[in-house]
Amino acid sequence: MRLWTPNQELKNGKFLIQKVLGGGGFGVTYSALDTTKDKLVVIKTLNQYQQSQEDFEERQEKFLNEALRLARCSHPHVVNVYEVFQENGLWGMVMEYIDGEDLGLYVEKNGCLSENEALGYVDQIGQALEYVHKQGFLHRDVKPNNILLRRGTKTAVLIDFGLAREFTGKTGSMTNAKTEGYAPPEQYERRGEFGHFTDVYALAATLYCLLTNEVPIPANYRKKGFALLPPQQTNPQISDRLNHAIIQGMEMDLQLRPQSISEFRQLLGLSSSTSTELISPQGVSYTKFRDLLVSRKWREADIESARLIRVVTDREQDGWIGLEHIESIPCDDLRMINQLWLDHSHGRFGFSVQSRIYANMGGGEAYDEELWTTFGDRLGWCKNGKWLDYDNIIFDLSAPEGHLPRGGISVGEWGGLVLWVGCFGLFSRMDFCQI
Repeated sequence: MRLWTPNQELKNGKFLIQKVLGGGGFGVTYSALDTTKDKLVVIKTLNQYQQSQEDFEERQEKFLNEALRLARCSHPHVVNVYEVFQENGLWGMVMEYIDGEDLGLYVEKNGCLSENEALGYVDQIGQALEYVHKQGFLHRDVKPNNILLRRGTKTAVLIDFGLAREFTGKTGSMTNAKTEGYAPPEQYERRGEFGHFTDVYALAATLYCLLTNEVPIPANYRKKGFALLPPQQTNPQISDRLNHAIIQGMEMDLQLRPQSISEFRQLLGLSSSTSTELISPQGVSYTKFRDLLVSRKWREADIESARLIRVVTDREQDGWIGLEHIESIPCDDLRMINQLWLDHSHGRFGFSVQSRIYANMGGGEAYDEELWTTFGDRLGWCKNGKWLDYDNIIFDLSAPEGHLPRGGISVGEWGGLVLWVGCFGLFSRMDFCQI
């Protein structure tokens, strides 16, 4: 058996194991220090039981392939997978370390959540599942304990894709791993129909728990004739609409369930727009910015996001910021601005998208004019080696990936240098904030 212990070095000292964070039926997770970046990460491997199986190599191959597919996913409400590596024959998946607590513990401590708060988390995870489904995956283990809330912003992030499988059709073999109360009846069958509606059931059961502080009765008991107690009977404050939506989302007959996460979100009355105020922990309002994004007013949203960065760095009156000011952007605010861009552009726009593209092109700390011009071409900021003025930027989703935000900057005679200074400062700050 291969187990890693505290202070053990991996990958020639790049990672230093801190402690075991937890484990499940498939994997074990460790916190580790990435010594090259001086930041915490999470490393996951197959657990002792999986390592003891005769077909371990085959299981590990599936684990590796799933990790590689997940590494290509980029969504603000899905945990980031950075890389994979092998240590003495055991593959590890390096993931984002999220400072926060899981939603299950949060409900245990705080009791039943209000409809607004519960719907906020379910909407975020619903968006994550829609994205995952478009990539060809089913998560198959959605539950409050697999949803982390970032400390400060309380943004929800879907984690633990240990049961995730590529979805290639409706009928197939299902493993018998599941979480009682959240798994639909088809997950109790060795072979059966499964699809997006499988995750719909689990998301509806998750909402049931958030609003009642109770785990719903397992599907196998329901098959034996035990009825699902409507959530409204446990918590009379639940509206008729949500009560009905949860019951429909947890239908035993999969044909009667919403067939997609989008349909379920519509049943819940969720849309990309919301009337609630959006305030950061620093007290800065992001409501106008969000509403501009919802309305697809990309130019106005770009200018507003730049203004918000000046606000949080106390530079609004000056109208500009330098590298020293970028280094003081609160992580919560930077994360919120970035995630709002991602949320409302289907993951196409945002600082993290730009940073990923820059890193994949081999960009580093030193200014490389040729590489930066190529980067500008890739983002649509540059044409035939000439940097475009702000009025020539495309304010539409048809723009290249990473095209926005641009921050209202007109580069003029400076070419792209002024853009590089601002962008590289933001990329460095994001790395510091683990965004």
